[in-house]
Amino acid sequence: MQTTALILAGIALAVALGYRRARPAAWTAAGAAWIGAGAWLADWPATLCVVLLAAFAAVMVLLTHAPLRRRVLSARALAAYRKALPPVSDTEREAIEAGTVWWDAQLFSGDPDWQALRALPPPRLSEEEQAFLDGPTETLCRMVDDWEVTQHLHDLPEAAWQFIKSEGFLGMIIPREYGGLGFSALAHSAVVMKLVSRSGSLGVTVMVPNSLGPAELLLEYGTEAQKSHYLPRLACGDEIPCFALTGPEAGSDASAMQDSGVVCRDRFEGRDDVLGVRLNWEKRYITLGPIATLLGLAFKLRDPDHLIGDVDEPGITLALIPTSTPGITIGNRHLPMTLAFHNGPNCGHDVFIPIDWLIGGPHMAGRGWAMLMECLAAGRSISLPALATGTGKLASLATGAYAAVRRQFKTPVGQFEGVQEALARIGGNAYLMDAARVMTCAAVDRGEKPSVISAIVKYHLTERMRQVINDAMDVHGGRGISMGPRNYLASAYQGVPIAITVEGANILTRSLIIFGQGAIRCHPYLLREMAAARDPNPQRALERFDAVLTAHAAHTFTNACRALVLGVSARRAARAPADATLRYYYQQITRMSAALAISADAALLLFGGRLKRLERLSARLGDVLSHLYLASCALKRFDDDGRPDADRPLLHWACRDALYRVQVALDELFRNLPVRGAGWLLARVVFPLGRPYGAPNDANDRRVANLLLRPSNTRARLVGGVYVGTPDDPVGRVENAMHKVVAAQGAARKLQRALRAGRIEAADAQTQLRLAREAGILSADEAALLAIAEAARRDAITVDDFAPSRPSPARTA
Repeated sequence: MQTTALILAGIALAVALGYRRARPAAWTAAGAAWIGAGAWLADWPATLCVVLLAAFAAVMVLLTHAPLRRRVLSARALAAYRKALPPVSDTEREAIEAGTVWWDAQLFSGDPDWQALRALPPPRLSEEEQAFLDGPTETLCRMVDDWEVTQHLHDLPEAAWQFIKSEGFLGMIIPREYGGLGFSALAHSAVVMKLVSRSGSLGVTVMVPNSLGPAELLLEYGTEAQKSHYLPRLACGDEIPCFALTGPEAGSDASAMQDSGVVCRDRFEGRDDVLGVRLNWEKRYITLGPIATLLGLAFKLRDPDHLIGDVDEPGITLALIPTSTPGITIGNRHLPMTLAFHNGPNCGHDVFIPIDWLIGGPHMAGRGWAMLMECLAAGRSISLPALATGTGKLASLATGAYAAVRRQFKTPVGQFEGVQEALARIGGNAYLMDAARVMTCAAVDRGEKPSVISAIVKYHLTERMRQVINDAMDVHGGRGISMGPRNYLASAYQGVPIAITVEGANILTRSLIIFGQGAIRCHPYLLREMAAARDPNPQRALERFDAVLTAHAAHTFTNACRALVLGVSARRAARAPADATLRYYYQQITRMSAALAISADAALLLFGGRLKRLERLSARLGDVLSHLYLASCALKRFDDDGRPDADRPLLHWACRDALYRVQVALDELFRNLPVRGAGWLLARVVFPLGRPYGAPNDANDRRVANLLLRPSNTRARLVGGVYVGTPDDPVGRVENAMHKVVAAQGAARKLQRALRAGRIEAADAQTQLRLAREAGILSADEAALLAIAEAARRDAITVDDFAPSRPSPARTA
């Protein structure tokens, strides 16, 4: 009995030492003390104690004496590692190495530093950026009618185009010295978000030149001559840019690109023997392509005569080419759903360009994929998250207002629990999306190029946008599906697949990129192990690999101990800042961070390079990392906003939803591990007391829904930054009705009590008001207030209709 107790105590002691990340000296002392306790308390024979001490000493020497450890353990591990290490293509390597890691690495560590995150100053727009948002951006929104754009013009109005160019919308990311606005990533995001809330076509048109495109590539890699010539022209709209990457056979798989260029000499613009590149390509899905004057092009470069270097095939290269260059054919337009932004194919046949048209010049030949991945890490962090968040905020504002004024069974539909469930998802997702948008932009403005986080926010924000717009359509019912100038949801609903598809299709982003890239970039040791294994110097490779492997093994063991201790203690052993409510979420995210660390290491140990082919397992690990990041963003936002009590329902919804999704992803991972017993063991470590998290409950849903149904500071913070317009605008109309209905609620209650008591009897609202006024139930002001509210309410729920003789939609007055 005493021996059993000592064994259990020894296991507990080992777990405690692992949790505390104890040093070898502490392990040595603890091991000796445990054996001594066995001899004293359990009367273990002296022979047994000597054997145990000898075995323990041998293990400690083996683990701590580097030369012995290398010879006995690390040399064999290195040989096995090299065999298991999968081949990595140039494009995969460049994608892995692109960008930087940031808070994602903290979440992967198993013990995130919350004080470091909370110490970051709250991101804020400058006075100039806010003025641009309140001035030119608001004006541009007023100039565009989405119904006209999508159904009649199939383009932005000419006046809007001129305003976009003259006010610098196409040059938000271009520095002032080149004629641009020099805005922060946060301002760029805020502008796109507001424009999208007015018109998706408008938002995409402005978004693309400021995202992945020639301007960003020039800023990062262009020669001074290229910057000086093109950036001022791009900033003022004299040049309309596009970037041609995707082709019929190559989308996410850039290695399949068939577009080619050969370095050669030829005649160009009257000059003989010009060193350049002869190009042939076919591209499609190129936004702004049909109207572009300047074409950014990705292609595979060959240099068989070694005119610019010693390599036959430098690889993917980028060039900047005026679309008027002979041999270029700009095709017709694609029709991306019902949105009216320009998008189309183009091709080039035997197009000759001078060598200095390569972005960055000839010394950047072959580095195109790395350039694209670096820029995508920043651009993808801004553009599509802004689009998704703008849609989420629009849905929150309009759906909350509509649910407050639309009645069924003489009750606003927002009071029905089924509708409140949908409203809660809309509001909670909008809060989470905006938090992630702002925090990610802040990282970019600090100089980060968060490649893994950019994939997280692109995928998860566009997927949450899809959920939000579906819920909004469900609440609106017939009002949402009836097309016309009053409909503020249909265009966004129809445009969702575009955001899901572009800048990395969501299925591939989730199953291949987030964890596939994140496991290597965010893991504290994996990338260094791979580098050590590929070191051509045998002795140096062994020394490097041994040092990293030892640290990795300790990291894995301590995170397993941390996950178990945090699970048994129900997260209470985790350090965390802030008040009691926030402390709970900080501790739970820390607990799940440790769970992610041990689960990822277990998967890598079990499958090695095969893991990237086990896409669904990889996707679930990516989901864990993603939802931990989103929950972190929600906590950071709540802190930055000053922790307003009124916002707590939104914070609770966001964190509970994220933690529940983490739990679901881990549970699915454990149940689907193909190695017998591995999933069971991991589940016992991570969830020793069972699954602790539930989705947001009914009470939380009800509180979030109620925040959308009436004006408040919390609602204003939640939907801030979207375009509302006047009471004659689609969104302004329903928002105006909500304000008037809320203002008249006191008078409405008086009227309803009189109707229920039988003091007045009338079927129509106008007669009811007249009788109530005559009976002294309502004052003249109250009756007028109710009449105005009813008129606004009826106007808000009215849907467009068209003459039966016109099968195609026509604008109504």
